Amino acid sequence: MPSPARSRLRLPRGRAADAALAAGLFLVVGLGTLRSLIGAREEPWAVTAANWVLIAVACGALYFSSRRPVAAASVAALATAVYYVTSAYDGPLLLAVVVALFLVAAAGRLHAAVVIAALCLIGTALGTFRGNGDVNQVALFMLTGWFVAMITLGGLRHSHLARARETEERAATQERLRIARELHDVVGHHLSLINVQSTAALRRLTKDPAAGADQAAQALGAVKDASREALRELRATLGVLREAGEAAPTAPAPGLDRIGELTDAAGATGLAVAVHRTGRTGPLPVEADLAAYRIVQESLTNVARHARATRADIHLDGEDGRLTVTVTDDGRGPVADPARTGPPGSGITGMRERARALGGDLTAGPAPGGGFTVRATLPLARTTAPEEPRR
Repeated sequence: MPSPARSRLRLPRGRAADAALAAGLFLVVGLGTLRSLIGAREEPWAVTAANWVLIAVACGALYFSSRRPVAAASVAALATAVYYVTSAYDGPLLLAVVVALFLVAAAGRLHAAVVIAALCLIGTALGTFRGNGDVNQVALFMLTGWFVAMITLGGLRHSHLARARETEERAATQERLRIARELHDVVGHHLSLINVQSTAALRRLTKDPAAGADQAAQALGAVKDASREALRELRATLGVLREAGEAAPTAPAPGLDRIGELTDAAGATGLAVAVHRTGRTGPLPVEADLAAYRIVQESLTNVARHARATRADIHLDGEDGRLTVTVTDDGRGPVADPARTGPPGSGITGMRERARALGGDLTAGPAPGGGFTVRATLPLARTTAPEEPRR
């Protein structure tokens, strides 16, 4: 049984929409001009046939309106002008010009729409002032109102579409930055652990292959676990980029309930990590839970890579509708590495962006008694920020 979404009538798009517009307009104009084919003759059949060709040209020009709106409107206006000069039967072909002006303005070509409308009005006015009884001054005034209304509506539609595109681009940029932060946190954390453990294993095997074999084996085991976890989280993160119709990843987004995995991984590098909880620290809103987890993860990554620390303390304090995450280490600062020539990392900046996206804040700097402190404050109430789906 087809779903309601599939059974719903879908309007044509692209060239199909252009063809439908041209055909529909030709049908409406043709019905309004049928009296030229039936009843008493007011002009020769050759002139009538030529005028039907003009009708087809004026309406058919709108097929090209989405690609060449100004050219299509110009052709429609010229064919309409010739038609009203030569035809004894005044049909509703002016609709082609009205629609064409709307499409030109909707394409953002307001100046061109105004010029075409002005030329049409000038030509009609000249005919009226020279004694054309078919169009009087009242009709000319009403025609001017139609042209102004269509150009205004077209301009408003162009502005609306421009705002919609800008909103979509901004949302796409925010999503790209969010995915970039996720990848930085996942890959940076686990690769840092892999680097530390593999370096330690290589050093032990180089200094004393026999005595360091067991310790090297433990380090390589930690490398294996970290790489497996990195691949799992990487698949979950990249799941947001899957094509339509593909199965969604079943792994939930990480949160503070998995903080033990971070402390165990950091402990495998020789860093002693302690977790202190006060107040309400769970369950938390999904976006706050994920942000807290990533902030702790990135902080421990920085400690393992740069701090030369032996201990790190994680304080989780939930009170007054907010969660405060504090990570403090006893490090002595980074070791100067002349071989490192790349740009500085974006870890603290990424953590601060995560906190601010939820309406919170993050500070980072040297601790009073030595070491380094990262403190983030995250509101636990739901915010206007887009919710992070559990994957």
